[in-house]
Amino acid sequence: MTRIILFAAVLLCASFPTFAQVLTSGTEFKIDYNAPKEYKIGGIKVVGTKFLDKNVLTTISGLTVGDRITVPGDQITNSIKKLWKQKLFSNVIIKVDYVQDGLIFLIIELEERPRMSKYRFFGVKKKEIDDLRESVRLVKLQIVTENLIINTENTVRNYFKNEGFLNVEVDVATKEDTSKVNSVSIEITVKKNEKVKIKNINFHGVTEFKDGQLYRTLKETKRKRIWVFKSAKYINHEFEGDKELLIEKFRSEGMRDAYIVSDSITKNDDNTINIDITINEGSKYYFRNITWLGNSKYSTKMLENRLNIKKGDIYSQQAIDEGLHMSANSSDVSSLYMDNGYLFFQVNPVEILVENDSIDIEVRIFEGKQARINKVTIVGNTKTNDRVILREIRTRPGELFRRSDIIRSQRELAQLRYFDPAKLAVNPVPNPADGTVDIEYVVEEKPSDQFTLSGGFGAGRIVGSAGLSFSNFSTRNFFKKGAWTPLPSGDGQTFSLRAQSNGKYFQSYNVSFVEPWLGGKKPNSLSVSAYHTIQNFSGTLAITGITTGLGRRKKFPDDFFASYYELGFKRYKLIESQSFLFSNGKSRTISMKYVLTRNSIDQPLFTRRGSALKFSCEATPPYSLFHLASDANYYDADGPYEQLEDADKYKYAEFFKIKATSSWYTNFTKNLVLYTNVGFGFLGSYSQDLEIPFERFFLGGNGLSGFNLLGQEIIGLRGYADRSLSGGSNGNTIISKYTSELRYLLSPNPNATIYALAFAEGGNTWSKFKDYSPFDVKRSAGFGIRIFLPAFGLLGFDFGYGFDSPDGSGSTEPHGWEPAFIIGMNLGDL
Repeated sequence: MTRIILFAAVLLCASFPTFAQVLTSGTEFKIDYNAPKEYKIGGIKVVGTKFLDKNVLTTISGLTVGDRITVPGDQITNSIKKLWKQKLFSNVIIKVDYVQDGLIFLIIELEERPRMSKYRFFGVKKKEIDDLRESVRLVKLQIVTENLIINTENTVRNYFKNEGFLNVEVDVATKEDTSKVNSVSIEITVKKNEKVKIKNINFHGVTEFKDGQLYRTLKETKRKRIWVFKSAKYINHEFEGDKELLIEKFRSEGMRDAYIVSDSITKNDDNTINIDITINEGSKYYFRNITWLGNSKYSTKMLENRLNIKKGDIYSQQAIDEGLHMSANSSDVSSLYMDNGYLFFQVNPVEILVENDSIDIEVRIFEGKQARINKVTIVGNTKTNDRVILREIRTRPGELFRRSDIIRSQRELAQLRYFDPAKLAVNPVPNPADGTVDIEYVVEEKPSDQFTLSGGFGAGRIVGSAGLSFSNFSTRNFFKKGAWTPLPSGDGQTFSLRAQSNGKYFQSYNVSFVEPWLGGKKPNSLSVSAYHTIQNFSGTLAITGITTGLGRRKKFPDDFFASYYELGFKRYKLIESQSFLFSNGKSRTISMKYVLTRNSIDQPLFTRRGSALKFSCEATPPYSLFHLASDANYYDADGPYEQLEDADKYKYAEFFKIKATSSWYTNFTKNLVLYTNVGFGFLGSYSQDLEIPFERFFLGGNGLSGFNLLGQEIIGLRGYADRSLSGGSNGNTIISKYTSELRYLLSPNPNATIYALAFAEGGNTWSKFKDYSPFDVKRSAGFGIRIFLPAFGLLGFDFGYGFDSPDGSGSTEPHGWEPAFIIGMNLGDL
């Protein structure tokens, strides 16, 4: 057997394998360390590799055929070092194959490290596995090294520590994969243990704030307290974000040099931790002189008013940013310029002097030239036609760029309800060379058609309701081939069908159509609806009606205002009815309705800011004043109407109805919103000798009926039974209602938007104005949840406590707890 001489330098003995002397070609070959000998490399072979290129490995070794090497010498030692440095091998040996005529032939024998064939997690959830795969980034056939094992273990451990599992245990092991050559599988076992909760947070070095103020500054990191609803679990990445908020708190109060000296965690025996944060507050600074440089379009006085910082005010970077760039109501300096076309405007505040506790600021302005809009494009609309979107957008080619127009355009697109508000984006692309800007609006379609199911109490019985609403309908494409997918859509029209019934006793059918841009050039809407209702208990009542209306947006006082005019006809037919003023006969109502609204809410689903005001007046002609109710004489010796049958008195029903509502939305944070609403309604008649035969207000319950049932408006007031606050079974003619809701967004997903709420309400009804007392109300409070599903609309459940007794109960005790199922956006129309 041929024996081989192994080369290894003495200095490598600690790091690499040592090799014994061997024989080559039957001749003993010994290394004489006292007499090194020079050879010329005659050939090099690389053996033992499967995945790596042998020529590349030869090049990496630094050995080349034809080179002269000394044996023993540094060339072989350096080659071994170079190959080990690649971290690809578990063993590296350079052997002598044979020596002939001064030529030496070498063999580089390599043993590759094993490669990973697969990896698995144990002890974790599927979602956590998906996240961990993104973090560890292990790749099939990746070379398995000690560093890979250590890094994987640290990555997994840090992931769970960031999620609050400070006591997590991670084991990363390799297992030979016998199905593949030189392969192993990696098994990652995790024992999360319980999450660690925060017992105390201690602040050190703080004199300017009380601890309570600093606790409230930490948005995500909370102590374990009964009155704190947020989890007290320690999440590292959330804590890091809260530390930044903490420093911003100090800097907003003039301590611009404040910083966190240290933070530490101490473990307690009850699986809780204490957090200690040491802060260096630094000195407190104040604004002194603020000068302006580069402004020519607007005076320094006007810019100072926009900045709203006075000499002697506490120094705050936040105040500077809000005054120059980020005012919530667009009252900052940048808005002033950008609302007048100055897209290329730049402003840079510079601290030019810090003296004792005072700071001088120089605001340097580059106004640039005004930019005009070149192109406006839409991307992302797969269903809605471009013209439907473009008609809502306030930015027009050729006009000056205005940031307020972009903000308003986003609001108008959100109001359409065709797109996901969270995905709406605007991408201005400036062209400084020609002073223009291209504007791209990015939208993402969301389901807007709805199938609704609801139930409630109406007309003395349980009423079920089903409806279809197509909110992006297109009559233009009605006869277009291929447009039925499943219905023609894309033109922003609304087509609705609705049916209500409780079986044979009550049935109602309604169809409506709305064209929001009649003629396509101006936002003038046309609406048409028809309905038919049959009631078959306590006699028979059949109602058939039709309405048509025109709406238009106003420009004065501002373009948030809109008006709506509606003409309605309603025909009542009574047969042996016991529920109204007469039992047999027919009555007709011809009414004119006027509605004035102002709506500035940011989005309709989970509204965060804005207001919605509404005033409506509906009236019939004053038949009694015009002597048109009957062919008989109205007045005789016995007084008006004495000679008329009830059916003749109310042949033409007359009334007038006035309603007003005011809703306001105030956002405390992105997800926490206060909603307040005030509503009032009044029904009146022209003659004191005639009653109002059909129209009434009913108050109480969940308002699920929320529709105008037989002329009866049913208004919800949670915490009480349905219609229990209405002065009896016939309802009342005056109503007031007040609502306050604190809403918290749990899920912004447009396919399942969820928010929780706590509410307080009050309301009452009266039959006469002399008895009207707006603050004599039935009160309630409670909590609930809302879920918006695109296919079904808004669903919810409330649990309310009524603090007062219902009308006619004969009790002075509170009504107590009352559940309420909510379907639809409003609890009635107030």
